Amino acid sequence: NWELYLAEVALVALFDELADGASTPIRLRMFHGRGGTVGRGGGPTHLAILSQPPGSVAGHLRVTEQGEMIQAKFGLPGIALRTLELYTSAILEATLQPPAVPEPAWREVMDRLAAAACEGYRGVVRGDERFVAYFRAATPEEELGALNIGSRPARRRAGGGVETLRAIPWVFAWTQTRLMLPAWLGTGEGLDGLASELDTLHAMYRRWAFFRSTFDLIEMVLAKAEAGIAADYDRLLVPAELQDLGRDLRRRLETTTARVLEVTGHAQLLEDNAVLRRSIAVRNPYVDPINLVQAELLRRLRAGATDPAVEAAFLTTVNGIAAGMRNTG
Repeated sequence: NWELYLAEVALVALFDELADGASTPIRLRMFHGRGGTVGRGGGPTHLAILSQPPGSVAGHLRVTEQGEMIQAKFGLPGIALRTLELYTSAILEATLQPPAVPEPAWREVMDRLAAAACEGYRGVVRGDERFVAYFRAATPEEELGALNIGSRPARRRAGGGVETLRAIPWVFAWTQTRLMLPAWLGTGEGLDGLASELDTLHAMYRRWAFFRSTFDLIEMVLAKAEAGIAADYDRLLVPAELQDLGRDLRRRLETTTARVLEVTGHAQLLEDNAVLRRSIAVRNPYVDPINLVQAELLRRLRAGATDPAVEAAFLTTVNGIAAGMRNTG
């Protein structure tokens, strides 16, 4: 997120410089490709637009919506009208009253936060030799790849580790097990090094739209995560020698939640969004048993079950969990 923000800032500056000496105006129009999940650019449309760097909207915006989100945002005339109203109002507000330029000290804090978070993320995903084996055991990644539910192959090339996966199955697999790992891993490590700068982080959260939207989205993902459900997948599917990694990831989830709440100043996740908090609380009791059924079906499939009904039931659980989480990948 931070690198994308910096890239947009650089583009705005470049086009402003080009426009100064141009006989005809040179217009910068950003084209945003947004996925359904936070890990792929998803999130509330209005909030996303208002958190863009100053000058990057300027009356113009192009956006792609992922297939699953088209039905949710444009499936009914009333909903489609509401979606277009959100886009229009946010573009007008971002153009006529753009957000303030972040203070240099805030940018320096973000540089350090992003670097530490990236190091923490890579330390697990690329640095832990157990990770690929754990990922394939604990999630339905391989089974999802065998199902005809996507427009493209799950992998860019055969074999290899997680780097060969396309973004959608990578995020989708973790969403199915409720660990939601791609959206939060590294955040706790990044915040650990800023424990003495909480006052600055509080100010950034209150006064910088980009920072606030980033942490609000992380809060939303953490509210959807269920460490206990992920532990059930481990119990049924993960070899004993890999289960320590699962426990470590769940501890990181707990630590990240605590660190994020320190930054937002909330006593609980989504404290200032009662509607979304209640929506998740209402859906979870329906999704939790579907997860338990899916874990058992995965155990049977991996044990060699050949009954077509087992595979059909597994696909049904995939759809049910995706609907409950409100996104696939």
